[in-house]
Amino acid sequence: MVSIWEYLRGDKSYTFDNPGGQHKVTLTKSAPQHAITGSAATTGYLYVNLHWTMSSGGVRPSTRDSVKRFFSPRILRPLEPDSPQGSEPVNVDLDLACMYELADGTTGVVQPLGGLFGDLQNAPYIKLSGDDQYGAPSGETMYVNLEKKDKFKRLLIFVYIYDGTPAFEQSHAVVTIVPQAGPRIEIKLEERARAARSCAVVLIENAGDNQLTVRREVRYVNGFQADIDRLYGFGMQWQRGYKSD
Repeated sequence: MVSIWEYLRGDKSYTFDNPGGQHKVTLTKSAPQHAITGSAATTGYLYVNLHWTMSSGGVRPSTRDSVKRFFSPRILRPLEPDSPQGSEPVNVDLDLACMYELADGTTGVVQPLGGLFGDLQNAPYIKLSGDDQYGAPSGETMYVNLEKKDKFKRLLIFVYIYDGTPAFEQSHAVVTIVPQAGPRIEIKLEERARAARSCAVVLIENAGDNQLTVRREVRYVNGFQADIDRLYGFGMQWQRGYKSD
């Protein structure tokens, strides 16, 4: 058993598993919603994991030049990625991210771009563990502090292809949500969306009365964060951004 702090510090390796039980619920078009209730909605951490594996014969790896992260000390706004330059195919790099709206109206994003990894003990009470560029077995994991559930209004978990050709159908990506108790919740990104650069995966809303509603979205978007924002009305301003290899 690896504690959350050991994992965040990188002291030990971590295999993503369900700390609350062995069962799972797969959200589909016909059954898109699940409720997390009772103490599972208000105590401990909610784990959100992204894992993907490239299919054989998919896009092949290529050498990438290091890209410096763009930032401005006077502009503290979320970043959206630049489109890949050139036509040479590259290995797909998926990023896990979350747009949030707090109960006081504050909006923002947790994502690798711009180093916006979040904070568990202070707003937004969400933390991304790191940035996996190659689909390692542990994938990317985000933590939500449910002790601060009353601070949340809604969380939109989304995935975008930072680098590589649009290839969601070749990446076999799965987002898994694990509460402290009860079944883990699985959402597969397996629909054909050849031009999509990003996908709004799941919306988590504070329903009150010790309940969180988890609703499958799986809405593929040809653009990036700003386009997802327009769909869901978070109302943030966006600028182009970069990240280092």
